[in-house]
Amino acid sequence: MPADDRCELLCLDLPRAELIRAQLPGAAGLEPAAGVARGLGDPTRLRIAMALLTGHELCVCDTAWIVGGSQALVSHHLRQLRGAGVVTSRKDGRMVMYRLSGRGVTVLGALLDLDEDVPADGGDRA
Repeated sequence: MPADDRCELLCLDLPRAELIRAQLPGAAGLEPAAGVARGLGDPTRLRIAMALLTGHELCVCDTAWIVGGSQALVSHHLRQLRGAGVVTSRKDGRMVMYRLSGRGVTVLGALLDLDEDVPADGGDRA
């Protein structure tokens, strides 16, 4: 590690450091947030989430066409996003419809620094 990335003098403020350390959640408590971050950490998944933010609810076929990917690839990414809690899905006959979850809307809005009010309930965005 380069020397400019670390303290050259051990100057630990132990009472303050221990107070902060005691307030931090454990790794297990941070896993849901880390999962959301991983879910949106891929450019294709981020593009899919943005399409869902604009389109409200989309089937896999429409989403694939919108983002310019194969249905198999987009379906894979949508499963990843669903596993991360970013999207929800429902069956509509023979189609699977996807939409952003409330958490997905909130995180995507913060990540993209959206100025517009985005409904956290995944409601109509028209």
